[in-house]
Amino acid sequence: MTSQRGFTTDIVHADRAFGSEDGSVHKAVHIATQYGFDKVDDLIGVFQGTKKGAYVYSRQGTPTTAALEAKLTGMEAGVGTVSFATGMAAICAVFLTLLRSGDHLVASRAVFGNTNSVFGTLGDLGVAVSRVDATDVANVASAITPATRMVFVETLANPGTQIADLDGIGRLCRERGLLFVVDNTILSPYLFRPGTVGAGLVIHSLTKSICGHGNALGGAVVDTGEFDWTGYPNISEAYRKGDARQWGLTQVRKKGLRDMGATLSSQHAHAISVGAETLALRMVQTSAAALQLAQFLEAHPAVGKVYYPGLPSHPQYERAQKHFRAPGWLLSFELRNGDDCLPFVDRLQLAVKATGLGDTRTLVIPVAHTIFWEAGAAVRAEMGIADGMVRLSVGLEETTDLIADFKQALEG
Repeated sequence: MTSQRGFTTDIVHADRAFGSEDGSVHKAVHIATQYGFDKVDDLIGVFQGTKKGAYVYSRQGTPTTAALEAKLTGMEAGVGTVSFATGMAAICAVFLTLLRSGDHLVASRAVFGNTNSVFGTLGDLGVAVSRVDATDVANVASAITPATRMVFVETLANPGTQIADLDGIGRLCRERGLLFVVDNTILSPYLFRPGTVGAGLVIHSLTKSICGHGNALGGAVVDTGEFDWTGYPNISEAYRKGDARQWGLTQVRKKGLRDMGATLSSQHAHAISVGAETLALRMVQTSAAALQLAQFLEAHPAVGKVYYPGLPSHPQYERAQKHFRAPGWLLSFELRNGDDCLPFVDRLQLAVKATGLGDTRTLVIPVAHTIFWEAGAAVRAEMGIADGMVRLSVGLEETTDLIADFKQALEG
């Protein structure tokens, strides 16, 4: 899908460009689970990998999910995509299909709570995980061992908005032959493409920025073409066939979808695909609103600290200015009086008290009491999550209405 045309132009015309039934501007929603063949040799060819481009069972994908995958590949300027039922399914598929017992993973310590939980599961399975402050590449370099296979970071950490040393880690991984994996959920490929800093795989929770309307779950793994899979020791012989750029994704698809069954439904793939058409418009609007709200909060005497990469006070402000088209819709802040955190949230009238992200509506949640409660106080302290931290996912409401709501809640 990558072309000289604009980002949104390519997205809204993608289904027609790749061929849709009966001239439809949207790919049809294919709900069949079985796919028949006129000749048994063709069915055998699909199983043995000699017949490409055919569907055999919807657990491994449908024409509808394939259309979305092609769209995502174009968005990230990659070489292929595998879609999943959720973003967490995509993350688990990468870790569980590309790492083995005895391997070592270096990961940012500032990650989504559920991702942090998965690190514990990897340890139980024999994969060692080193959590480091990835805002400085030196910390990543010092954690690497002969068993290290992969480095994992989020583009913009949830909820503290830390920005990893993306350039430095990308160079380090290229020098050491390591797979650099970046979760780009918050920013989306419109605001930043991790392939530009050497990421080999990009992960998305499609539920968030790309779908954007709070009406469908989904996840994806995109291969940027930046990693040489011929030197990666964990690719099974069965998948070392054909174009080497597809080896990694083939293993992720076979193990993550065929074996684990974390399949994206055609219905949700269609909703995500339609939501993606307004991605650029939504990211521009929500980034502008988030910046204005962050500026208001930073100036308010009841607020102690604001975490938003669009503010010059942010530790990685210059990094955000260098890499990102805009700072995105995620921000967090702390009240000076931490005891007022929960009463403040209750006083909000417009922002929805909810755990999600990337919706058309502004969502608010007290972090320590909910999404990071299970992690425990020690992990929260290590990640810089104060007991009074409040996280916001800024939506499409009028900015003046949002600021008025937060003003009355702060002064209540």
